[in-house]
Amino acid sequence: MDHSLHARYGLKRVINASGRMSILGVSAPTDTVMEAMKRGGQKYVEIADLVDKSGDYIARLLRSEAAVVVNSASSGIALSVAAIVTGGDPRLSLRLHQEPVLKNEIIMLKGHNVQYGAPVETMVFLGGGRVVEAGYANEGRKEHIEQAIGDRTAAILYVKSHHTVQKNMISVEEAWEVAARSGVPLMVDAAAEEDLLKYVQYSDLAIYSGSKAIEGPTSGIVAGKKKYVEWVKVQLHGIGRSMKVGKETTFGLLQALEEYQDKADNSEVEKKALEALQQLTTLHGVSVRIVQDEAGRAIFRGRIQIDASAAGVDAKTVNDRLREGEVAVYTRDYGVKQGYFDIDPRSLQGDDLQVIIDRIHDIVEGK
Repeated sequence: MDHSLHARYGLKRVINASGRMSILGVSAPTDTVMEAMKRGGQKYVEIADLVDKSGDYIARLLRSEAAVVVNSASSGIALSVAAIVTGGDPRLSLRLHQEPVLKNEIIMLKGHNVQYGAPVETMVFLGGGRVVEAGYANEGRKEHIEQAIGDRTAAILYVKSHHTVQKNMISVEEAWEVAARSGVPLMVDAAAEEDLLKYVQYSDLAIYSGSKAIEGPTSGIVAGKKKYVEWVKVQLHGIGRSMKVGKETTFGLLQALEEYQDKADNSEVEKKALEALQQLTTLHGVSVRIVQDEAGRAIFRGRIQIDASAAGVDAKTVNDRLREGEVAVYTRDYGVKQGYFDIDPRSLQGDDLQVIIDRIHDIVEGK
C-alpha cells in the first residue's frame, strides 16, 4: 500500500522493524508475485484440480511425498490435527466436534505450548485434538514424550519457533526418533523456518507459513507423507471450508516459492546496514550490539539496550512511544522488561532505518 492508499483509508504509515509479524501483514510480496495473483485471480479454474496440481508442484520443490496449500500455518495445525484424529474418515471429518474421537491426544513439550498471536493449543482443539503436555517449561527430553504416549495418543506436535523455550529442549531430529520408535505420527510446526527441505525429512507432516520466509501472500503449506496429506485434503470439506484458499493466493504462493528457490542470502548485507544504529551510542545510557536470531536462523538484528538511570527513560517507554507516534514504528519488543528491544532489518524499506534512529534520538532527548 502506498502512502496515498494509507491516506485514503486513514491508515498510519508503519515501519516494520519487528520481522515477519502477522499483526503488520507479515511480508511485502514482490511485483512478480502480485502479478501472478492478478493473472491467476482473473481466470477460472477447477479448484479441486488446483488443490491437487499445486500440491504436486510444491511437493516436488520440497522433496516431500505430497503437499497441500492452506490459508495459514495456524490453519495448517488445525487441519493436520483434524486429519490425524479422524484418520481421514469422511463422515467423522464432517461431524468433527459432534461425535466423540477416541484417539485425540496430541503430545507437546510444555515449553512448546506457546502463544504466537493465538495459543498453539487453541489450534489443536479446533482440529478436534486435546493437548497433553510433556516435560517442563525449562526441560523437554525424549523420555518425557515417550512416557506420555498412551492408548489415546494420536500424534506428537513439535513446534520449531523463536517463541518456544530454546534451552534444554530436544531437537526435531530427536523428536523424530521418538515418533519413529513409538509408531506415532509427528507433526512439525515450522511456520517461520527458512529451510523448507529440512522439516519434511523429520516429520510425517510439516507446516510452513507461505508469507513469512517465503514472502508470498497470506497462506500456508502442509507437506509430508502422502497418506496424511490426503487426510488433510478431506478436512477441506469440513472445518477447512471456513479456511479456504482463493485461487489468486495459490498462484501467488507458487510464484513466491519459485522465487524463493533462487533468493539471495541478504543476511550479511542486512547485518552491515544495522551499523547505522551506532549513531545512537552518543546518547547517554544507550548501547547497541548485533545479535543473531534466538532459533538459530541466519537472521541478524540490532539490539538497543537502554539503561534507564542514565538515559532518564526506560526501554518500554521508548518502545511504546515509537509505536504510538505519527509514524508507527514496531520493533521486536520481547526484551523490553529486560531493558532492550531489537531492530529487525528484513522488512525495512527506503529511509525506515534513519527514521527509527531519529525518533529514538528525539524520545531519549525528551523532544
